[in-house]
Amino acid sequence: MQLLCLVILKINILMSTSSPSKSPDPLHGITLERMVKELQYKFGWEGLGYHIRINCFLKNPSLKSSLKFLRKTPWAREKVEKLYLDRIVSENEHNASKLNEDINN
Repeated sequence: MQLLCLVILKINILMSTSSPSKSPDPLHGITLERMVKELQYKFGWEGLGYHIRINCFLKNPSLKSSLKFLRKTPWAREKVEKLYLDRIVSENEHNASKLNEDINN
């Protein structure tokens, strides 16, 4: 069941990054909750705390407490958005272009 959920998540990510967006903002339509969940899945809380040194990822982390802090703290949210763009969106765009090459060949 978990594997099926992961496959569906990957397909959704690939589809959302491979189709041209109407907004020039690459984060348009992506919620803070989705960003934190995907980053937490990729890095774990410890990894998130390594990449972004804020207590909501280092001390007793949870999705709820992290979202509460990030919504009130613009500089911390910007760090999460930057990491998401650097590690998730750019990786997905690379995978989508590779998938398109494979399909076309």
